[in-house]
Amino acid sequence: MKVAKDDVDVRIQIPGATLRQRRGFGTVKGYDRIGGEYFSLSAGVDTAPLFAGLEGDLCQCPHWGYVLKGAITTTDAHGARETVKSGDLFYWPPGHNVHVDADADIIMFSPEHEHTEVLDHMKGRLQA
Repeated sequence: MKVAKDDVDVRIQIPGATLRQRRGFGTVKGYDRIGGEYFSLSAGVDTAPLFAGLEGDLCQCPHWGYVLKGAITTTDAHGARETVKSGDLFYWPPGHNVHVDADADIIMFSPEHEHTEVLDHMKGRLQA
């Protein structure tokens, strides 16, 4: 799920401040601690080879985030694709791969334990 800034509901607008809120933007039920992450990714990065060996060969960790710059396309287990770009909020549910379309900087919030397992798997694939 992606949401452009202008599509996030304005909840409060006063001189000098605009506060926007998207409700129902994924759920953290069943997860423990959340990690804050900053990723810098070059165009062409494709996670498919790094996720090989995970369930469905996909990242099974949900992520909530914001694209500071660039463009990234996710593909889910059914082949559905969605592109997020600069200024978009996003929610990537479990079961996705990522392809970086344009150099990107993103901020993500992910369940710490689950994403650490994915990152450790990726590091192992890189060392192989």
